[in-house]
Amino acid sequence: MSGGPRASAGELGEALWKAVIDGDEYDAVDVVRGALAGGWQEEDLLLDVVAAVQARIGLEWAADRITVAQEHAATAINERVITALVHNGSGRRPEAVRGRVTVSCVDGEWHAFPARLVAETLRLRGWQVDYLGAQTPTPHLVAHQHHTNSDAVLLSGSIPTHLPRAHTAINACRSVGVPVVAGGRAFGVDGRYARALGADAWAPDARGAAAVLEAGLARPTNVRQAVDDLPHLADQEYSMVVRSRGRLVKETLAELERRFPPMREYSDAQRERTAEDLAHVVDFLATALYVDAVEVFTEFLGWTADVLSARNVPPHSLVTGLDILTDRLHDFPRALAVIRAGAARLTDRTDPAVTDTVV
Repeated sequence: MSGGPRASAGELGEALWKAVIDGDEYDAVDVVRGALAGGWQEEDLLLDVVAAVQARIGLEWAADRITVAQEHAATAINERVITALVHNGSGRRPEAVRGRVTVSCVDGEWHAFPARLVAETLRLRGWQVDYLGAQTPTPHLVAHQHHTNSDAVLLSGSIPTHLPRAHTAINACRSVGVPVVAGGRAFGVDGRYARALGADAWAPDARGAAAVLEAGLARPTNVRQAVDDLPHLADQEYSMVVRSRGRLVKETLAELERRFPPMREYSDAQRERTAEDLAHVVDFLATALYVDAVEVFTEFLGWTADVLSARNVPPHSLVTGLDILTDRLHDFPRALAVIRAGAARLTDRTDPAVTDTVV
């Protein structure tokens, strides 16, 4: 791609998309190396091209236009593209070191790609980065702080159900004097959950994370407990739902089969998938109770209904499942309010399969 006008981000994105979806690692690497030769900078390629292609991979999977296997293969190639891009054949360390930071995913979080983008962006800007990757247990994250005394921990989370663990990690890191910058979809589009959980800062993306670090972060001196940040936890609804998770899923599945006759013809694999979906519903309900935010639950249900519809699976069983959960949690006022809001979200959809069932 060298020798002519610099290719646009859109043109590069299309070329990279074709390579990763075709499973061609060599063409994918050639795209970014050609872009470098054509005048692109590493950071811009990372964040304006590679990250955009990764977002497209997720959207195409959700729309059922690529398979799970294709999504995994494309992501793996995109990971290797990052490695080829940031080293660019030189393998040299940045000359100036601004400081040392830890970049890690929340315990339980397998979506490490956003954290990797942050780590590589900060390295390009001269930071020494300890990249711990996916699902780092909080005790190990804190032990690493004792060993390195990082200037900051950058904590990444994509799935809201990991917010309680993120809260534990934030408090644990701050208790040893290390500030925490939270980022990722799990913390809300405006960082509202990062603030609610006591993070020192929130960043919407890798450039934002770099800007926060460059502005400077004070070392925390106060130690807080979960109930200090989230006083509503005193009602114990979150704890009770979490402890009852297995029973709720089992009882809801059994009652759903009684109320939703087509389930009686499900294969073992279909029944297992339904049980997994119900478990996710309970997990998101618990998370909504933890952060006291109905939208955590309603947004999940809307996304789930869209994914089911894309796979030609009628999402109306979700409404029946919520009705069953309402019966099981009748003594939990906050939980009932969340479930009813979720049912209203599904009822408001224009999908006839949903509205017909509710009526």
